Amino acid sequence: MLDPTSRYASLETATLTLPDGRVAAYKRRRFIPAGNALKVLAEVTVTEGDRLDLLTHRTLGDPEHFWRVCDANDTLNPFELMRETGSVVRIAMPEF
Repeated sequence: MLDPTSRYASLETATLTLPDGRVAAYKRRRFIPAGNALKVLAEVTVTEGDRLDLLTHRTLGDPEHFWRVCDANDTLNPFELMRETGSVVRIAMPEF
């Protein structure tokens, strides 16, 4: 159902029986870990023209893992991370 590298892949699938008898499957809620509790792979200084997908591809090998960087920096909005040149962005060690 989900790509194995998705942030939701490891979550339990639950079901809900609707009033009309149909069964709906859904993923349980994902709780965002505290960024300071994650192991740091690298700290990267944002430069002019940096983009989160490029930074994630360079450091983690997959541009779609931007959510790992968001988790490590305690943000839900990926655009906040690349706003200021010179700011430092933490890259969390992938956990599988």
